[in-house]
Amino acid sequence: MWILATLIAAAAQTGRNAAQRGLTAEVGTLGATAVRFLFGLPFAALFLLVWGSFAALPLPDARVLGWAALGALAQIGATGLMLVTMQRRGFGVTTALIKTEPVTLAIIGALLLAEPLGPARMLAIAVATAGVLVMSGTDWRQGDWRAAGLGVLSGGLFGLSAIGFRGALLALESGGYVTRSAVVLALSLALQSALMLVWLGLADRPALAGVARHWRGSLRAGALGALASLFWFMGFALTSAANVRTLALVEVVMAQLVSGRMFRETTPPRQMLGMALIVLGVAVLIAVSAR
Repeated sequence: MWILATLIAAAAQTGRNAAQRGLTAEVGTLGATAVRFLFGLPFAALFLLVWGSFAALPLPDARVLGWAALGALAQIGATGLMLVTMQRRGFGVTTALIKTEPVTLAIIGALLLAEPLGPARMLAIAVATAGVLVMSGTDWRQGDWRAAGLGVLSGGLFGLSAIGFRGALLALESGGYVTRSAVVLALSLALQSALMLVWLGLADRPALAGVARHWRGSLRAGALGALASLFWFMGFALTSAANVRTLALVEVVMAQLVSGRMFRETTPPRQMLGMALIVLGVAVLIAVSAR
């Protein structure tokens, strides 16, 4: 079940990212960031309401709320950085950069928590880092290394959000994996929607108006976002995050297909090599960490 859940989540997330990327030019980065939350919440609430008629829903406590808030805030930041990177580096390349998330978390763990890396992890990190350098190295004079850095930072924040959401799932005291996933999804989207509404209302009202004008595209992005998150949560509830993250690398292939067919973006051989090195390095790191 976790394999099926992860594949569905990866496919839905690829579609949602594509929909958000298309909205960025119309409503700006902040507006496109808000779309997945504002328009995803109604779908999450509807699913929770329907599912609650068949199963008892656990009541989140302060611990669940804290973990969900961590995941929600990190995901907002990660989504915004992802959209900025897509504007500069393209859809497929950005997805590959984001998948460096396990590498970023491993380095953070070594620096802040004194967790030993070991030779195998160091090699995996070196391979993935080489992939990032290969993808962006020849463009440094144009400042594209900054876009690569934003993509890697986005991946790190997505990893932090996964930790928060998994913590919220495990903190719920009752319910099956679907029940817990539905509760945490509705809670996190409610928090994110409230934060984005306040932020846009204070800082970017034109973006808020633009989101309303482009409600059809926003609705599609929100529905795909809610679907992706629900199945990501199911995957995290069923197995370790390492297993889910490993299989989720298939999203790089999906994104490359979408990049070529939908956005007519071409990927030079250098960038293809960099993407392959990133996927290889991340896969090795996760395999070593899962032992």
